[in-house]
This record gives sequence, C-alpha cells and structure tokens, in this order.
Amino acid sequence: MSGPLVVGVDLGGTSVRAGLVDGGRLREVRSAPVRSQGSMEDVLEDLVGVLDAVMRPEVAGIGAGVPSVIDLATGTVFDVQNIPSWKEVPLRDRLERRYGRPVTVNNDANAFAAGEKYFGKARPFEHAVGLIIGTGLGAGIIANGRLYSGASCGAGEFGMLPYLDGDFEAYASGQFFERVHGASGRELAARAEAGDAAALAAFVEFGRHLGEALKVICYAVDPEIVVLGGSVSKSHRFFQAALEETFRTYAYSIARERLRIEVSETEGIAILGAAALFLDAARG
Repeated sequence: MSGPLVVGVDLGGTSVRAGLVDGGRLREVRSAPVRSQGSMEDVLEDLVGVLDAVMRPEVAGIGAGVPSVIDLATGTVFDVQNIPSWKEVPLRDRLERRYGRPVTVNNDANAFAAGEKYFGKARPFEHAVGLIIGTGLGAGIIANGRLYSGASCGAGEFGMLPYLDGDFEAYASGQFFERVHGASGRELAARAEAGDAAALAAFVEFGRHLGEALKVICYAVDPEIVVLGGSVSKSHRFFQAALEETFRTYAYSIARERLRIEVSETEGIAILGAAALFLDAARG
C-alpha cells in the first residue's frame, strides 16, 4: 500500500515507541522509557523525545495510540493506564503546536484494528474486529471499511459486558488464568507446551469462554473477520479447538461459515496501527 509518510506513536505505561511508516513499511523506530510516575510534562518530554528522533520534513501527519479514554473531538486523553499524572492531557493540541502537522489520537485497541485493516489480515474486508487478548479484553471495530470508535471512543468494549458472575474480561483475558488457575497465561503456556494436562485443560476452558465472547461480538457487529492480538493470542493453538467448538452454536449459519478467525502476524502492529489512525482520519 502506497501513501504519505506518517509517524506512528505507541505510548505505554513503561515505554514509548515511534516510527516512520512509509507505504506500509516501518522504519527508523525509536523507543525510550517513560517516567510513568513523573509529572505530566515529564511524560510528554519522554514522548516528544522519540518523536523528535523520527520526524522528517516530508511527514504528512502523526497518529498516536494511547491506552486511555479519549475525547475524539479534541484529542484529549483521560486517565491513561499506568501513568497517574495523565488525568486529562490535550495531547493532540500539544503535538500539533509542536510539530505543525495534523495529529490523530485514539486508544490502543482501535489502533490495533486500524493497523490490521490498513496493513494486516483485515485488508481485504470491509467489516472486521481487532480483538486484543492480554491483561484485559479490548477491541476495535472496522465498519464499512472505516474505523468506528463511537460517540465517546467507547465502541468495542466487549470485555465490560456482563458474563457469568463478572464480565467477559474476567473470563476471556489473561485475568482468567491468574484468578481461576493461580498462574499467569505465560506460565500455563509453557506448561502446556510441555504437555501438562492441567495447563492444557485451562486453555480449553479459556477457549470456551472466549467463544462465548466471540458470539456476543458477532451478534453486535457481524464482522467478516476477527483478528486476535495481545499476549494470550500467542497461545492460540492451545485454545483454538475449544473456541471454534463453542462458536459453532452461533445462531446464524451463513455468518458462522463465513467468519474468519485469524491471529495477527503483523510485525510492529502497535506503531503501524497508530499511523493507520491518521490515515483513516485523513480520508475524511
């Protein structure tokens, strides 16, 4: 895919990364630690430090993925995860004033979905969901070929929907393994790799819960493809069969047969996805 030169920025609670995205190719990536317990200005200084390192005169715009709630109209981020001082930061305004380029800010799950649409496995599809399965369960929605964020950047929060005695996030994310089985998903994956029966059973149980979540997602937005990302997705082979078996009870047979469930293989998806936020917004 050809296109303008864009900078993608991925802000996390421990580090910030930025890179140039040129026609779908990621280059000149820079990263730095984030002073997560520092002041708002400390963190902003860490962020612009990596941005300064990759900016070029020909850059058309900047996209930033942030783990937070965002006012899309103003580009203000609220309550950024693991950065206590970032309660309310006018990030778009600060970056546009510094760099003189248009800036698009959205949350990290939406960045993932946009990245898969523009550069990954969702490219051929008009209706897609990017589902991040990590310490939480977050999703971004592609509808009619465009990112759909909702009125308040709250679309795709399927993990918050009630399920059993809690919500889907409690059963269909990494939280499930710690809470129910007393071990991390990474630890159980290592044990499953070695053939441990209890660990393999834990992933089967997890796959059934994720299958129930997938049915809810499909009833809500009816995608053509769901792309799985996040740390737990790397253990897909251990829960794939249980996930697919549970999804067979989805009521609409045509949609059930057509739906593709894929695992992201897009290298650098966080930065590519951030850049895709700008590309999607620039379409008007």
